[in-house]
Parts: sequence; C-alpha cells; structure tokens
Amino acid sequence: MSIYILAIESSCDETSASVCRDGIILSNVIAGQAVHEQYGGVVPELASRAHMQNIVPVVDKAMRDAGCKMEDLDAIAFTQAPGLIGALLVGAQFAKSLSLALDVPLIAVHHMQAHVLANLIPTEKNGHPDPKPSFPFLCLTVSGGHTQIVLCESPLSMRVIGETMDDAAGEAFDKSAKILGLPYPGGPLIDKYAREGNPARFAFPEPRIPGLDFSFSGLKTAILYFLQENTAADPRFVEKNLADICASIQHRIVTILLNKLKKAAIQTGVKDICIAGGVSANSGLRQSLVDWGQQFRWNTFIPAFQYCTDNAAMIAITAYYKYQAGDFSELRVEPTARAEW
Repeated sequence: MSIYILAIESSCDETSASVCRDGIILSNVIAGQAVHEQYGGVVPELASRAHMQNIVPVVDKAMRDAGCKMEDLDAIAFTQAPGLIGALLVGAQFAKSLSLALDVPLIAVHHMQAHVLANLIPTEKNGHPDPKPSFPFLCLTVSGGHTQIVLCESPLSMRVIGETMDDAAGEAFDKSAKILGLPYPGGPLIDKYAREGNPARFAFPEPRIPGLDFSFSGLKTAILYFLQENTAADPRFVEKNLADICASIQHRIVTILLNKLKKAAIQTGVKDICIAGGVSANSGLRQSLVDWGQQFRWNTFIPAFQYCTDNAAMIAITAYYKYQAGDFSELRVEPTARAEW
C-alpha cells in the first residue's frame, strides 16, 4: 500500500506545502512574502502573520495539485527547527491539528537535514531518472543562516564535520549586496551581475581558519573597507565597476567554500559530493562544483533549482525516510529556533 505524506515548511519567509507518495513528490507549493523587501530583511512578526494568511490556501493547492484527499494521508510532517520561532509555530500548530483530526502520525523534521536530503528527491531529465549520490556522501549546506559540511552515512545518520564560526555564506552575500546598495534579497543580484564581470579584477582575502570550519566576518569587513576606500576616492566607483566587484566577491566566497569541501573530501576519502541550501541556487557555486568535480574526479550532485531554497518537498522526502523507520513525534513536540542535529 502506498504511503502519502503531507509536509509543511514555515521556518522563515516561505510558506510551503508538499505531498509525496512513496518518496515521489506529487506537489510542491511555495508562497513567498514580498512584504520584507521594503525593510531590507525578514521581519519576524510580519513573517508569522503572512504564514497564518498563506498556510490554508498553500496546503489546499498542494493537495489539489497532488490529486489527493485528506483521508488518503498517512502522516503529517512539519519543520520543527531551526528557524524563526513565530514562523515555526504556525506550521507546527497547523500540522499538529491536522495530525490529531485525521488520527495519523506526526513527523518532526530538522530543516538542515531536509536540505541535505533534497539531493535524494527523485527527478528526471529527458525522461530518464537523474543519478543520486551513494552513501557515504559529503554535502556542503549553504544558506543565509548556516554553512556546514555534513558527512551523510545514511538518510537518517549524518553529522556535521565543519561549520561556520560566525557568519554564514548566504549572509556574506546579502550583507555585501547591502553595502553595494542593492535591494533585498541581494544575494541573487550579486549572482546576476557577477555573470558579466571579471572575478579576478579585485582580490579579497581568504580567512585562515584551521580544520574544516568557516569564517566570513573578516571577509565582510574587508569588503566594507575596500568599498569605503574606493568610493572616497571616486563616488561613482561602485556604479562604474559593479559587475567586476560582484564577480570578485562571489569568486572569493565560492573558493572559500570549495577549498574546505576539497579538504573534507581528502580527509574522508569520500568521492560523492553534494551541495544544498539556498546558496546552492547560486550559478557560480553550481558551475564551480561541477568544474572542481571534473578536476578532482568527484561525483557531484546538485538539487533541482526548486529544491534549493526553502521548500516543503525536502521536508516530505525526509519525513518519508522517518516514516519507514517509525520515527514519529508526540503531539507535545515543540518547535525551537535552534537545534542540534
């Protein structure tokens, strides 16, 4: 008999719902929140209110797109952590209520574990299944709040072997964009302008952090001082050199990420290499991973674009593996803003 799972994601500023059948994604609906653009970042209270407005229509559309009825569902999954606590509460309470009303199991999912397992979502290209990584594999998870290297030994057994000591790579992109005067969200705009620029035009420092950990606070400071110095000499410096500046910033962030990933691959001997998280949608990082994979003979894997940013399909695929393992949650489970793996 088939297993149907409804999954809900509400960790930040996207309200998303997805239905999967036996690990196959039948629908993946995402509602964004444009209200934050005028503030230059996500406002937690406004995010919570928008989730409350969006969650019913988003779930309804996901069910209709999947051709599924409520009585068909075998479990309800939701993002438990990490994230904005008010936003998480909306998804958690909705999922609990539905689980109780339908008398089906509740499955709590760790958001970052789900990002990693987005690499296992079945996809096709030209009518043929895309290859998926074999265990063990390494996954570089990069987002606005996290930068980690994860060693994955099975769908439900993974450990962080390297992580940022301060800021995340996604924050480095967004803060650099803000310094450049680009609107929120600025990370995708840096990616856009970088495609037209020369990544070797300006040199930014690479932090000397031992082991597999990352640091981006020093890089952000170096970018700030670089722009202050040059705009003092020429107020139109950014305007004249925007593409080259963006390309140079992106090149440095990507090389910081991949140099650590290369070190992890050497230390572990693992050849299957993945990326995940919102920053994995960055075209520079995606192409560089492919190029480095060819150079170092890695088997590289990148999630489909729609599964890179926050989405409920990754919650659904994680919940499917947890369902098979009988890993269910009680109704008293609570969302938390921070949580270890």
